[in-house]
Amino acid sequence: MNRSLLSAFMALSCALTVAGCGENPAQEADRSPPLPALWEVASADGAVEGWLFGTIHSLPDGTTWETGLLSDTIDDADVLIVEIADLENKAAISHIFARLARTDDLPPLSSRLPASEQAALREMMKAGSFSEGDFTATESWAAALMLAQGIRGSKPENGVDRELLRRFEGRPIRELEGAERQLGIFDRLPESDQRDLLTAVVLEGTASTEKSAELMRTWRSGDMDRLAQENTEGLLSDPELRAVLLVKRNEDWAKQLTALLPNVPPALIAVGAAHMAGPEGLPNLMRQRGYTVRRVQ
Repeated sequence: MNRSLLSAFMALSCALTVAGCGENPAQEADRSPPLPALWEVASADGAVEGWLFGTIHSLPDGTTWETGLLSDTIDDADVLIVEIADLENKAAISHIFARLARTDDLPPLSSRLPASEQAALREMMKAGSFSEGDFTATESWAAALMLAQGIRGSKPENGVDRELLRRFEGRPIRELEGAERQLGIFDRLPESDQRDLLTAVVLEGTASTEKSAELMRTWRSGDMDRLAQENTEGLLSDPELRAVLLVKRNEDWAKQLTALLPNVPPALIAVGAAHMAGPEGLPNLMRQRGYTVRRVQ
């Protein structure tokens, strides 16, 4: 999250990044070899058209995640396909966020939460050095992202997507959404859903460091069954939020990829790991569209 607020969006793309991960969890994770999930995607005639790789968008310093196979795949791919291609353009992203997030004369942030969550809200605001007045003209979805970024110990500059963008410099890079479209998903949520999102972030933001470390280890070990379970918990347990923020986006991306892959050289498709998990994940959706999708890591 940035602490650009676009990276805070990755609480959705990969629920692992909602709560903060400190330095000690990263060191603990490094004691075992990384094995994040990777799939090969082949057309009906057996030609390899690309690879699916589930990323995490923010990590603590010192976290290792690359394997030999993944390094080879990065070298072999001619095109990188990501959610957002221009992550480093912080000024543009900040401008988009400010334009979408602002509405004058909004009720106090505390009044947008159940009374039972007031103490947790105060704790999060203190952790992020915010005051209630900072959210006077900030829509509820945007306040949720700001609060989430304020308590994170992991860093977006360590995110896997950013590293891949650096590694593919000089090669074609395509995006599935872009910053404005991604943040616009939040902005178009009904206020009731925005408040559900805000409540979920406040609740999950108080999760223990050990829980955060466990989630990071889940991604790093490639445990997709556990990630699929995470897709039904926390902020994604809300059916409306889950449909808008995860399921419908997966379906849109699968449609785009089906049209795109036959017309580009072999591509590495790298999006948040939550989008790869379960029956509604991209590997399964691409299988339904006639591709042979084989997990290779």
